[in-house]
Amino acid sequence: MATLQLELTYLGGPTVLLDLGGLRLITDPTFDPPGSTFRAPTYELRKTQGPALPPEAIGPVDVVLLSHDHHFDNLDGAGRDFLARAGRVLTTEAGAVRLGGNAQGLGQWQTVELSAPNGRVLRVTGTPARHGPPGGDRGPVIGFVLAWSDAPESAIYLSGDTVWYQAVATVAERFPIRLAVLFLGAARIAAVGPAQLTMTATEAVEAARAFGDAIVVPVHFEGWTHFSESAADVTRAFSDAGLERRLRWLEPGRPVRLAVG
Repeated sequence: MATLQLELTYLGGPTVLLDLGGLRLITDPTFDPPGSTFRAPTYELRKTQGPALPPEAIGPVDVVLLSHDHHFDNLDGAGRDFLARAGRVLTTEAGAVRLGGNAQGLGQWQTVELSAPNGRVLRVTGTPARHGPPGGDRGPVIGFVLAWSDAPESAIYLSGDTVWYQAVATVAERFPIRLAVLFLGAARIAAVGPAQLTMTATEAVEAARAFGDAIVVPVHFEGWTHFSESAADVTRAFSDAGLERRLRWLEPGRPVRLAVG
């Protein structure tokens, strides 16, 4: 089995910078300062933490992996400005229409290939996501699987904003996931109902079991007032399940090199 070498930098919220073979990718860019508020017709989102690094400290980015464009906690004002600095934005088909420019929509299980500076080809596949309960999801969302074309046995899963449900479980059936970056926090907004809109800690445990021995990196569990579960809840759930060794917490702003596979 090939070993997957990468560098991760957690910037806060849903935003993670990945370096694979010289390709620089970033998830759901959010760079607005703490205290920012975002008003929708029926609710308000409030940001409590700023990014670990400002956009200007990040440098060039080849691709933005944007799970969805229509919620401020996944694409805030400064994050939206950041999109123009990337070579390409991969997102939902509906989001690509709204964003235009360098945005490209991915359907479920659709794959695009990216040429890396090291001469390898990175395959990016769109995966199913449901942003809430059946019949009450909050609009189209996408996740991503990343894998080298010459080493498909070591793949990375980026969940995006989704609950754990059968269509997401099929990711584990289709791909040998060695690293799972899960958007957690059990987001809840009273104005849209009592159900969680992202994975709970218990669902993250289910995902960890489905993904075998994959390292689990929690993100998007802090920095906004609408999260109902914290890092402590995730740690407790994994400890109770005997899976605490699988968790890898990232310190915001500090690059971490991983070798998985």
